[in-house]
Amino acid sequence: MNLLDIGDPIQVIVRTAIVYLFLVLILRLSGKREVGQMSILELIVILLISDAVQNSMVGEDTTLVGGLVAVMALLGLDYGLNLLTGRSRRLRRAIEGEPRLLVRDGRLLTKALREEKVEPDEVRAAIRTQGLARVEDVRLAVLETDGSISVIPMDRAGGARGD
Repeated sequence: MNLLDIGDPIQVIVRTAIVYLFLVLILRLSGKREVGQMSILELIVILLISDAVQNSMVGEDTTLVGGLVAVMALLGLDYGLNLLTGRSRRLRRAIEGEPRLLVRDGRLLTKALREEKVEPDEVRAAIRTQGLARVEDVRLAVLETDGSISVIPMDRAGGARGD
């Protein structure tokens, strides 16, 4: 007897769990930019992925019940993973990543930008939203785990504020 042939609802739950965990892993490996501040192209990819994996979750069961079981399995998996990441710092770092420094003392860190797949223009836009004109006006810019960019400006004397 094959594990995926146990019965329709259980088969849907197992298939959904496999797809969910696979997508968590793949999206994590593709970089934290997939999570926050998506471009139109990234959004299209996410939508197409959802359509592509739908059949792999419900298999032949295209009934209303099959779809509802898949939704409940996804919500349960999401709740469980959030619970686990809330209790384990190591697991949270593995899934969500860690903040990454993109600008230090007015200079773009090109290696970090390349590794995080962030364009210099995106950093400059984040800097402008903070009311600053140039990268040189920034003490630190950090790519947060949610995909946003936090900016800490230099003070007027050229050092960090609050030093």
